[in-house]
Amino acid sequence: MREPTPSIRSLIATGVAVVATGIVLATTWFRRDLEQQKAILNETLPMHSAWWRDNAKHPGELLYVAIGDSAAQGIGASNPNKSYVGVLADHVRLVTGQTVRVVNLSVSGATVALAVRDQLPRFAKLEPDLVTVAIGANDIAQWNPAAFEADIRTVFAALPPHTLIADLPCFHLPQNEVKVAVANAIIRRVADEHELTVVPLHSTTKRAGFRSILTHVARDLFHPNDRGYLSWAEAFLPAMSAEVARVLALKGASVT
Repeated sequence: MREPTPSIRSLIATGVAVVATGIVLATTWFRRDLEQQKAILNETLPMHSAWWRDNAKHPGELLYVAIGDSAAQGIGASNPNKSYVGVLADHVRLVTGQTVRVVNLSVSGATVALAVRDQLPRFAKLEPDLVTVAIGANDIAQWNPAAFEADIRTVFAALPPHTLIADLPCFHLPQNEVKVAVANAIIRRVADEHELTVVPLHSTTKRAGFRSILTHVARDLFHPNDRGYLSWAEAFLPAMSAEVARVLALKGASVT
């Protein structure tokens, strides 16, 4: 087999250089676009928080309280009410025909420790009919299983028995999923000790598959989008429907 001539070798080298340059430029553009999308979503944090504070002022026949992080706030959704909290609240209104006051105690960026510090004191002042808790995803970045379990125990001890607890969602990346598996084992074990219901957020989001990164995730490649939040709400819905029936039975009402 003849060796390539100098001119062919030069063309090959030029082609490789062009491809390499294209990859570098594409990677640089992707990183810049991702940072831009993160910055855009960060600008929505105070708007979502203000929306939920204003929403909490509206009276309702039923009180729904949410503890959580940016997912409960709906960061990445087209509007705050498209978060899983908003979707669940609308579901309760629809099936009961009653008004629902939503007090969303969640804080974007919250870890379990921050939920103990910032959200539990406010929760203690409320007497909710319905409670959801989805917290812990932000703990994976600086993973400390012992600290996580200690803080989870503090949170779960402060909750009423009808609280619905979500395990952590599927991260799809193997290095994170190892940590998530440990976290979810802790959540389920401690929830079982307190006889709290755990909803299958991890299996629900995992079922969407790796392709869900393209279809269920906002452009920052971290937060859910509207479709992703519907998937989160789907994980809660069976248990939430059971809780709604329980609440209405206590109040002597019925599901419409």
